[in-house]
Amino acid sequence: MQPTGTQNYIELAITISPALFEPYIAILSQEGIEYFLEEDDRLLAYLPESEWNEAKEQAVRSLLEETFGSVPPCKASFMADRNWNAEWEAHLQPIEISDRFLIVQKYKEVTPKPGQIVIEINPKMSFGTGYHATTRLMLRQMEELELEKRKIMDIGTGTGVLAIAARKLGNRLPILAFDNNAWAAENAEENARENQAADIRIELIDAEEELVANLREGYDLILANINKNVIDRILPVIRNYAPQAEVLLSGVLIYDEPWLKKLLKRLGYSNVKTIYEDEWLSSLVQAETEAKH
Repeated sequence: MQPTGTQNYIELAITISPALFEPYIAILSQEGIEYFLEEDDRLLAYLPESEWNEAKEQAVRSLLEETFGSVPPCKASFMADRNWNAEWEAHLQPIEISDRFLIVQKYKEVTPKPGQIVIEINPKMSFGTGYHATTRLMLRQMEELELEKRKIMDIGTGTGVLAIAARKLGNRLPILAFDNNAWAAENAEENARENQAADIRIELIDAEEELVANLREGYDLILANINKNVIDRILPVIRNYAPQAEVLLSGVLIYDEPWLKKLLKRLGYSNVKTIYEDEWLSSLVQAETEAKH
């Protein structure tokens, strides 16, 4: 799958202490910014040029001031597509998710532990490199699930790492992984091939616009490592059209856990398991009528 066109980005260079990187990433993610690099005393955040305007800049500044009391030095600059991808990849190093999973990049030498599953991810600025806590949380949750006979949907697949992990954990049934970003969908296909998981169905579609039609295909495990606002909109749809499906979600800040609990209660979901890392959480939920007692 080829991208629909060249995607240029805006780089926000925010000068802050490294101790504040994780809280700033958590807060900026609320504005839909998903791509970050940590560089000395600067946090580099990236978003498509098409999404950057005066209103977006004001929203980011207002959110930072409201949360942290002030806005640190922040410089926005244009970054051409062909440049940012190479720069992004150059910063990546192998990362150990757990004793079960190790994520590596192509041509990086690494020695896995005995029995450790190695996933090769070569990102094009897609969410899901293993560097973000939400990806790690999702993978750790997946390790504990019986996936062999689950029909899986991966919403907002990014690099495809979760779908690939499902295959490596023994899943043999259909997997649909999709994203609304052309680069992400193409990248997920490349990563699936590199990991001998090319039988994953990867699509470039919008989750909110085409979700119902896909849910009717009978998926019983839905992976949703997306942001709070999207979860708020699509979880009711999942509950209505796939009540039998367990949902493994992340992209929710620990500060928003009360909101999540209210949402789950309103929709009739029970919380099977929630785990935490840094500012983030991941919850496995299922409809109360489907809950195991």
